[in-house]
Amino acid sequence: QVQLVESGGGLVQPGGSLRLSCVASGFTFSNYVMNWYRQAPGKERELVATILRDGTTTNYADSVKGRFTISRDNGKGTVYLQMNRLEPEDTAVYYCSVAFLLRRFWGQGTQVTVSS
Repeated sequence: QVQLVESGGGLVQPGGSLRLSCVASGFTFSNYVMNWYRQAPGKERELVATILRDGTTTNYADSVKGRFTISRDNGKGTVYLQMNRLEPEDTAVYYCSVAFLLRRFWGQGTQVTVSS
């Protein structure tokens, strides 16, 4: 079955960096678009970044453009989110996600807290 396991979250000061990882299994990773979403307390889940199958095309929410970078290693079945110049507004649970066989699958999420 499809499994997505995120890691790399934590507490970081404003201006700091974190790198999230998501290890995928249960499907042919290289054939699918991968996404990172986030959900802050009291807010709806929002799409943060998207990467196409070969990793050469990416898209970002305006709020993270220029600060976050999504990448993937198809050999390892892993998608990454490098987050730089973090702001308190980036505090959220971050989820990786894939649309597979007409369903959207989610990982368990990893908490990112940006605070001094």
